[in-house]
Amino acid sequence: MSRVNRRTALGVGSAATAGVVLGTATQAMAAPNSGQGLETPDRARADQVAAIYRREKTKAGGNWYAYLSVASGTGPTPLPAVRENPDTVVEAYSVNKIAVATAVLDKVDRGLLTLDQRVEVTSSIVVPNGDGIFSLDGAYPSSVTLGHVLAALLTVSDDTAVRLCGLVCPAAELNQILVAKGFPKTQVEPVANPNRFFLGTSTARETHDLLQALVRGTLLSATSTNFLLHQLRAPIAFTDGIRRNMSSAQRGRIATKAGWFGNARHEAGLIFNPAGAPVLTYVLFADGQADPDNFGSTHPAVQARAAMGPAFLDAVDGLANLSLPSRRPRKYTPSNGG
Repeated sequence: MSRVNRRTALGVGSAATAGVVLGTATQAMAAPNSGQGLETPDRARADQVAAIYRREKTKAGGNWYAYLSVASGTGPTPLPAVRENPDTVVEAYSVNKIAVATAVLDKVDRGLLTLDQRVEVTSSIVVPNGDGIFSLDGAYPSSVTLGHVLAALLTVSDDTAVRLCGLVCPAAELNQILVAKGFPKTQVEPVANPNRFFLGTSTARETHDLLQALVRGTLLSATSTNFLLHQLRAPIAFTDGIRRNMSSAQRGRIATKAGWFGNARHEAGLIFNPAGAPVLTYVLFADGQADPDNFGSTHPAVQARAAMGPAFLDAVDGLANLSLPSRRPRKYTPSNGG
């Protein structure tokens, strides 16, 4: 399995990357009536999504590895909108926390783990100065449920939660589960300690297909599917990218997970229509943009995704998906304590 690291990607160049798939191997980039009859409404939506992606990623520059699709009104198979370097193996960083959660929940589905079992948080397992909340506690050991671990993993992207998952699902077992589910390139990277790992690699296509399997109900049980999607759609899930310029109700229609390290800024997820049906799947891996030390919302790739988000919503406005189950988000109700 070949791997493109960040230094290799920097040498590719955005101009070379842009020509790999866009406008050649992807229907979405073809002329609407290029000898194939009138363009369907679904195809027009896919073309619109492709145009939005092309515009914003060009502004941001750098290298992109992307797979986007929209629901088809004629059947369960979504229409590809963008396939740019979809099979290039890249470091997925925290986007692979979805895959980690999938493996842990698979063990829950098989009765090997339970969400209410407790996991001990020791001072030696805490990742200092990283993302998340466990490193802020300042009081160890503590004990939390596995459900709490997964919630922290998927919403605030807690780094210590990765290690806590490794206590119940070691790296070798985790990779075996993902291979068995059909994702041989979506793998964590083992280290000397069998219960620890780097978050590893994936491709845009495999991450897209994993998200599709999730909403189709073929990845996990119905209970685990709803649990995972609830975390990714939570108000405290990542809001700097696709969900930034949206109302709270619109954010509730987006299930998303971001990942960042070095000069890479990734995000992948699903957009649901108001009825709760998934209508757009996006995987946006990006690296090589300017300002690599900026991990905030003003990084070029993050700004590009923030512009894409509302435009994607508009592009799929009114689109139905009767072939997949509808899952309405929980209503967001702020609390004032008490």
